[in-house]
Amino acid sequence: MKEKTLRRSDRLGSGDEIHSLILFNDEVNTFDHVIRSLVEVCGHDPVQAEQCALIVHLKGSCDIKLGIREVLVAMSRSLNSKGLNTRVQNL
Repeated sequence: MKEKTLRRSDRLGSGDEIHSLILFNDEVNTFDHVIRSLVEVCGHDPVQAEQCALIVHLKGSCDIKLGIREVLVAMSRSLNSKGLNTRVQNL
């Protein structure tokens, strides 16, 4: 899988539409796997990743990242390739 390098121009500008990357609960992945994946792919710190994993477990889903659609789609593909169930949604 080809990785995309983020540049300053990939950051949100005043006219950019904000999207959300949503992680959904499953009965397959362990907390440790979800936490490691969020740290690796989304740049979360371990505490933030653990909180997201717990919210997903208790509520069924969690917004794990906000940003530009193209960047979130790349993150979603990476997380999906690790066995996690994610989707990018317009806010």
